[in-house]
Parts: sequence; C-alpha cells; structure tokens
Amino acid sequence: MLALALCALPGGGAAATAPFWRVGIAQVNITPTTNLWMAGFAARTRPAEGKLDDLFAKVLVLEAPDGELTVLLTADLVGIPKWLYENLCRELARRHGLTRAQLRLAASHTHSGPVLRDALQDIYPWDQTHRKLSEDYSAWLEPQLIAVIERALAQRTPATLWAGQGRATFALNRRTNDESKLQQMLQRGEKPKGPSDFAVPVLAVRAPDQRLRAVVFGYAAHTSTLTQNQLWSADYCGVTMRALEANHPGATALFWQGCGSDQSAAPRGTLELCRQRGEELASAVETVLQQPMTPLPPRLRAAFEFVALDFGEQPSEEDLKKLAQGSDYRARWARRLGSERAAGRSFASGYPEFPVQVWKLGADQLWIALGGEVCVDYALRFKSEYGSNVWVTAYANDVMAYIPSRRLWEEGGYQAGAFEVYGLPATRWCGDIEDRIAGAVNRLVQKVR
Repeated sequence: MLALALCALPGGGAAATAPFWRVGIAQVNITPTTNLWMAGFAARTRPAEGKLDDLFAKVLVLEAPDGELTVLLTADLVGIPKWLYENLCRELARRHGLTRAQLRLAASHTHSGPVLRDALQDIYPWDQTHRKLSEDYSAWLEPQLIAVIERALAQRTPATLWAGQGRATFALNRRTNDESKLQQMLQRGEKPKGPSDFAVPVLAVRAPDQRLRAVVFGYAAHTSTLTQNQLWSADYCGVTMRALEANHPGATALFWQGCGSDQSAAPRGTLELCRQRGEELASAVETVLQQPMTPLPPRLRAAFEFVALDFGEQPSEEDLKKLAQGSDYRARWARRLGSERAAGRSFASGYPEFPVQVWKLGADQLWIALGGEVCVDYALRFKSEYGSNVWVTAYANDVMAYIPSRRLWEEGGYQAGAFEVYGLPATRWCGDIEDRIAGAVNRLVQKVR
C-alpha cells in the first residue's frame, strides 16, 4: 500500500513525501464571435449585442496511482444538451477509452451565454437565420470541447489535492420570497423564507512546491444576476473566477453550479450587483484557501447510472389547442407538439436516461452529480444522508428539464415542471421522481465506497 505523508499547513499548504495525484488542466475561450441568440431568459426579444466578458470551457483531469481517472469539464453555458453529451461521450470513449462514469460535463447555467442546437427551441421568437447561427456555433463548439479535454489529458503532472468548505449567504429561495422586498425584509431583521444551501465546496490543486495550480468551487444559486443583459457574460461566477485567478497568478479557477433551480443570487439586476455577488463568492473561496484544508489521499472511484423518469401527466389535444392560441413560448411549444401529433407521431412517455454520477476522492469525499435543473432539496437530503461535506453538482451531463423534489412536485409551480421551456411533451413528472433519483444515488454511493 502506498503511504502518504501529508501535513496541513496554514493557507492550504502542505509538506508531502510524494505528490501521488497526476493532474491535467486546460481551458479554451468559447465566446461566440457572432451575435446569435442568448440562452436563459424567455423574455428576451432579440439576440446578443456584443461581449461583457469572455466565456470559457475549463478542464481538470484527476488521475490516481492505480490508473483510475476522471475528467471534469466546466463550461459557461446554460446547459449541456443531450446530443452534445452523447457525442462527447462517444468520441472520448473511442479516442481514450473514457466511460460515462469518468466524464463529467458541468454547466455554469449562465443566462448570458449562447443557445445551442436542439435546446430551448420553443422559448425564443427567432427565425431561421438565427437558428442557423446557433447550429453553426454548436458545430464549432463540439470539437473545441474535445480538444481542450485532450490537452488536459496530455498535460498531467504531479499534484496534491485538498478539500474544504466555505459559506456564502446570497442564495435566496425564489419560490418563497419576493426579491424586490429583500432589502426591506433584512432591514426589519426578518430572515428569508424557504430552504437554501449556503455551502461553498472548494477543491484546491497544488503543485509539489505548494503553488496553487487550480481551484474548483461550487455554489447553488442561479447565474442570472444580469437580468436585462444583451452581452455575453459568465455572470457572477465569472467575476469570482477572474478574481481568484488574479489573486493566484498561474492558477485556473473552475466553477460548477449546485442544486439551484429554485435559488436566486440576490439582490440582482445590475452589473454592480453581479460584481458584488461574484466578489462575495470569491471571498468565501479565499477564506477556505487561507485556512488548513483536508488532504485527499490519491484514491479515486467513479460510478454512473441512467435512471428512467416517467411523465406523470401529458398535454391533451384540447390543452395544446388552447395554448396554441397565444403568442408566448408556451404557444410555440403547443403548436410544435400539435403539429407532431397531427403528423401521426406519438409522444414519449418519459425521459429514459436521466444521468446520475458519483465520484469519491481520497478516503471519503463524495461528489454527486445530477442532470437537469435540480432543486435545493436534493443537496440538503444527500448531506443529511451522507454527511455535511458531500458535494452535489447539478446541471451536469445533460440538462433536459427542471427536476423537482417530492415537496416541489406536490406544491406545483414553475420549478416543478416548466416543460414548455425545455420542449418536453409533459405537464408533470411521475410522483416518485425524487425516490428514483435518490435510489440511484444510494446505489452508486455504496458502489464507490
């Protein structure tokens, strides 16, 4: 058995007899060069008008001494559509033998990034010209992501890994609070209502000389602070990443979105508020980096499972005819589905391949990843079941719809479904959706342990 002699020092430093991990890091600028349509806000009426800050895809490859390897790709996109996930999995399996368990594609969910092919197709009043721009960008993006992963795989060098967890309190449950009244509420000494997850998970990658090479961090709050924006931007997490990289020259900062489908980064609405949220998150990460962190010995396990999620209710012909009379995104959704039904095509009865993934780093650092726009209840549940230091990434591998907990399923409302946004032929998920997903997570946790 390999022995690891590590001693945590202030500021996250360490003394190590051997840097047993091998780590590869790479990034690529994925900012569109044309003003195609932007993803995220259904209220937008026109495409992008330029750039506020650059969008990036960044990669961290982790390899243990026994050859176990994982690849994390983070991207400033609203989500990863199914076609892109499948294409990347297939090509990386062919070229490098990577399995789905080893590959994780994590979207930041910025609402100031580009619309990709076959994603969110009904919610924008766009024409064929802009659809073609989206298709062209998507065709350009796919090989860029493969290339940046391959660069990271080719650049693996010795490193140590460190885990920690900070706290930032700007996540606000957007189902149970009126954001416009947040300041008055706080001035009265009232606490916001509803559950939130204030944890800031941090993974530090250090070279043998203790220099910070990369910092990976997450937070569960919508990257939608720039509510009236028409410029490409990574939103508040972009502010955080740039601040961290400025503070640590030569280091790469990677962000992943947590279970934030029902969480806003508040207050929001202006560029200055976006900067404030990003600086708050940067401060939380820096606090973790400056304190002793937990060393992660060089052991790695990964597991993956697809879960079949049935639709609980689907729109009737009368439902579609009624909605189709309108002019908003729901009407466009209804007209498209109505046309499919009129052409004799049947609707899918569910989503057969919801991705669930679990990694274990070191002795016991669990890192769960779920597809879709996942609500905060999942993160809180898994922390209760597996320990408060568990990390839960959402918007990972395939973003197909909102994913409610049983509580949200019963309450209803936007985050319980919003199928018109993603284009699925449904009006409600099956009632046991949380149990199906949690069951898969438990199976995978037992497998990696």
